[in-house]
Amino acid sequence: MSATAPLPAPGLAPSREQTPAPRPVEGRSRAYWAVADCWSIVRRSLTHYRRKPVYILWQLGFPIVSLLLYGYVFGGAMRPPGGGEGTAADYRNFLMPGMFVMTMAFGFMNTATAVVTDVQKGVTDRFRSMPMASSAVVTGRGVTDLLIACAELAILVLTALVMGWRADGGPAATAGAVALLLWLRFALVWLGVWLGLLLPSAEAAGSLFAVAFPLTMVSGVFVPPSTMPDWLGVIAAWNPLSSTASAARALFGNEVASDGSWIQEHALLMSVVWPLVITAVCLPLAVRRYRALSR
Repeated sequence: MSATAPLPAPGLAPSREQTPAPRPVEGRSRAYWAVADCWSIVRRSLTHYRRKPVYILWQLGFPIVSLLLYGYVFGGAMRPPGGGEGTAADYRNFLMPGMFVMTMAFGFMNTATAVVTDVQKGVTDRFRSMPMASSAVVTGRGVTDLLIACAELAILVLTALVMGWRADGGPAATAGAVALLLWLRFALVWLGVWLGLLLPSAEAAGSLFAVAFPLTMVSGVFVPPSTMPDWLGVIAAWNPLSSTASAARALFGNEVASDGSWIQEHALLMSVVWPLVITAVCLPLAVRRYRALSR
């Protein structure tokens, strides 16, 4: 006579520690199911966005508004690096790659907001109770945000081209610049996921702008660090956003401001290293925090 597991008392939910029902193997490998589960999360997230067109318009429209604002409202009072008789159009050519970097950087706030909203609504707990790969929720979020970042970047580049900006570095170099921008966004996805799992509410995630905006300003996104006071210029030069902005400008064939410092001369190298460091730190923290949700 075989023993049967006792049923939970009526009215009581199953324990959170309960093991989910096993998934039918059907000859599929664990890697296959991990990819399939990740894609399921991606489809769910994209469907969620499709049902909120206003949110999509805001997420895609804000970078365009910022581009027009800094390019035309403030751009007339700015001059490109090196001084001289540069025009507002010259400054816009310098500015555009920096605006691409800013958009990729600000994306981590959207990631954090989406993650903390799912946690608040119990969606994350429901995913954990399903027979799916434990990594799918985190990686699915990352893939979703990268797809959105591709759309944002494409719209920004088209807008910049309409405004007169040109990428003169050649197809291979231009593709390399785009890859660096998406590499930065990939790294900041894990920062956003980690913060989203830590923060108590979506309102708290919204306050991240108060931190992100000053960090963006104290960088080489809008002006060369050499134009700042010496102590502030050093901080701006070592800002990871500055390295990506300088490397993108060089690959796009736009004017690059360099003061001869080591960090400026090795911007291309550091534009790869900085996101790698961010990923190496934030990805394990995000995974550990996700696993700790059930404790």
